[in-house]
Amino acid sequence: MDLYLVRHGQAESPAGDPERGLTDLGIKQADAAAEWAAEAGARVTQIWHSGKKRAVETAEIFAKHLHPPGGVLQAGGLLPNDDVVPVADLVESESESVMIVGHLPFLPRLASVLVAGDPERVGFGMFEGSVVCLHRRDGRWYAKWMVSPNEVLSKSSP
Repeated sequence: MDLYLVRHGQAESPAGDPERGLTDLGIKQADAAAEWAAEAGARVTQIWHSGKKRAVETAEIFAKHLHPPGGVLQAGGLLPNDDVVPVADLVESESESVMIVGHLPFLPRLASVLVAGDPERVGFGMFEGSVVCLHRRDGRWYAKWMVSPNEVLSKSSP
């Protein structure tokens, strides 16, 4: 099973947009990362998001590229400062690959709990629009790959 953790793309400032939707750059970041992930063979049954506008928009962009049969769903417990343990327990019970679109500091803490058993132990630096792929094998989680949309965008620029 693979678990894909996606940090939302760049969001508007709270002053400009209290709901904090994606900026034009944030849309480009999410689209570039989603296209890269699809070309790299990412397959997911469902995409879960926190419900915050920037995460919803990012999840929808990924869904256009990945076509998850189970769709895109708002899931509880994915807000920036939520406890990661309940979500880690939920992920452990999954048999199909899923994607979680969310925020800092939640996503790196979730990855660290799964890989190292401690939310503070392993640092996963996630830029806006980044994707981390974790793989579960024999009951253990491993970091499989990570991509930043800034890397993808810089390679596609002339």
